[in-house]
Amino acid sequence: MRILVVEDDDMLREAVVAVLQEEFYLVEEAAAGSEGLYKALQGIYDLVVLDIMLPEISGLMIVKKIRAKGIGIPVLLLTARDSVEDRVIGLEAGADDYLIKPFAVPELLARVKALLRRGGSVGNEGELSYGGITINARVKDAFINEVPLHVTVKEYELLEFLLINREQILTREQIYDRIWGLESNTTLNIVDLYIHYLRKKLAPYRRDALIQTIRGAGFILKEK
Repeated sequence: MRILVVEDDDMLREAVVAVLQEEFYLVEEAAAGSEGLYKALQGIYDLVVLDIMLPEISGLMIVKKIRAKGIGIPVLLLTARDSVEDRVIGLEAGADDYLIKPFAVPELLARVKALLRRGGSVGNEGELSYGGITINARVKDAFINEVPLHVTVKEYELLEFLLINREQILTREQIYDRIWGLESNTTLNIVDLYIHYLRKKLAPYRRDALIQTIRGAGFILKEK
């Protein structure tokens, strides 16, 4: 699972990132609102942990902008304000949950896991299935009728991203940024290559047709 943490307090941001990394989440961070908005708009994260009071662009404005773009990833707001009115404003802006500072680590992790489940993402110790394909986050492999496909790390990450966003079109750019990273030196062609690898491993089980190419748009995992 990939999580974006946007928090301008360096000590708090580093602490939250460390806690999430200890749970084996892939974590990226941003200290300013503009950087956080830019990253969130890529649509490559499974969850955004977002401070409300940020320099340049507020957390509430970030939520509004990503929702206006149709990005439905779960958002957990962090704030020192604990009034009912403040919570209502955050939720009405499009956030999914609210956590008051200071907070306990177990509560942070519980809310993160709850939002990931709500968003349809596989948990660190769970499984996610669609169209006869099951992925297991603990062993980082995919299965069909309990038979392992022995996918590589990148193949697993790609299949996981497709399953999490099943029946939704993912652009090549979204897949590339999610799997290889914004600063990767590879080209977009790597996406098509790994789609080919996955289809080849799914073909003996007649599951390769689940990964459909949408001309001019990208790819979608969808049963016909």
